[in-house]
Amino acid sequence: MASTPTKICAKCGRRFTWRAKWSKCWDQVRFCSARCRRDRVTALDQALEDSIVSLLMERRGKTICPSEAARRVDQKRWRALIEPARQAARRLVAAGKAEVLQGGRRVDPTTAKGPIRIRLVNLSSTASSLSTPAT
Repeated sequence: MASTPTKICAKCGRRFTWRAKWSKCWDQVRFCSARCRRDRVTALDQALEDSIVSLLMERRGKTICPSEAARRVDQKRWRALIEPARQAARRLVAAGKAEVLQGGRRVDPTTAKGPIRIRLVNLSSTASSLSTPAT
């Protein structure tokens, strides 16, 4: 039995599977839902990703909580940014730049529930790829 194709949502970073309604356009599908397609990745989402990377680079090998990145982006309404920070972490995992941990073990960020920690995948290769501007 062949496995169902999967993709990673460009907004929330969750893994989603092929659906019959996408049979003619699966190559163009980037979002898991109408909500993700409508909301897209915003400047705030990018700021959260940058904040996560910045904190991880400062801590060199240590882990961070998504709430730390949320606090750095907006000190007053950081609680509302917890889920967007988790989404940013999932996008970084999909890009191969970070990994998500629970109880000290690496977990699939798509299915992780409860408290998570984020760490860089490989400090030396990630540092060079993050400092190089994208073209």
